[in-house]
Amino acid sequence: MRASATARRTGPGAEAATGSTPPEYPHAVAPEEELAGQVALVTGGGRGIGANIARELASAGMRVAVSARSRDQVEAVAREIGGHAVTADVSVRESVEAMVDEVESDVGPIDLLVNNAGIGEWEPAAWEIDPDDWWHVFEVNTLGPFLCCRAVIPRMIRRGRGRIVNTGSGAAYLPGAARNSSYAASKAALYRFGEGLAQQLEPHGIAVFTISPGMVRTEMTAGNFPDDAPWTPPECAPRLVLALASGEFDALAGRYLHAEHDPPERLRGRIGEILEQDLNAIRLRR
Repeated sequence: MRASATARRTGPGAEAATGSTPPEYPHAVAPEEELAGQVALVTGGGRGIGANIARELASAGMRVAVSARSRDQVEAVAREIGGHAVTADVSVRESVEAMVDEVESDVGPIDLLVNNAGIGEWEPAAWEIDPDDWWHVFEVNTLGPFLCCRAVIPRMIRRGRGRIVNTGSGAAYLPGAARNSSYAASKAALYRFGEGLAQQLEPHGIAVFTISPGMVRTEMTAGNFPDDAPWTPPECAPRLVLALASGEFDALAGRYLHAEHDPPERLRGRIGEILEQDLNAIRLRR
């Protein structure tokens, strides 16, 4: 039986959701002519980092579809930004395909796919966790982006344009950050998937990036880190995604970019260095 994604368009005149924009999140961009009218699909867009990415892209004039499993959350964000709400489960092939069909039909051809949906399993020890729970992290964090890419890429290739941004994590590469083995391993796999995909899509002119948003205060991180942890400002990841959407950094396709340490204003002067020295990549150094 085919699972369907349910979509709802809310226009610019719709009533904004009250209290849905974190007061500490500053919008920093005016609509950018080169992005105005382009279509973005943000999975995991109902809250936290994904919702802020959706807000930033919409503020630049993009037509944004936000997706998540929770209807109330995505509809609230869609009302706020004048976007399009889609409920879908990225770990289910039929749900993903229905989601992409609806977005392309009701909003337009997808120019930017942001694979942001993700979950974490806070495990005491890998051998004590239920195998299904451990594997489900991979189904959402790694299989989910694959399914979304699989549904969107053939359309991008036919149109000759498109960009993809995957939301990774420092847990994929930072020393001592792999304590939650399912989450860390799924994010490391996501980066390698993104790097390989970038190489495969280079002849088609479609750029793929993986970003680390940094340690952002969200429902996923709440209560798991101390108040004095090195928290990343919530605007960093959305601004980096917006810069990547513009095409300015397509030469860095396949690279792992950190939202706080690789801001657009710094990246502009480092493209040559990064490529020449093979930086911003997960490598075995001997």
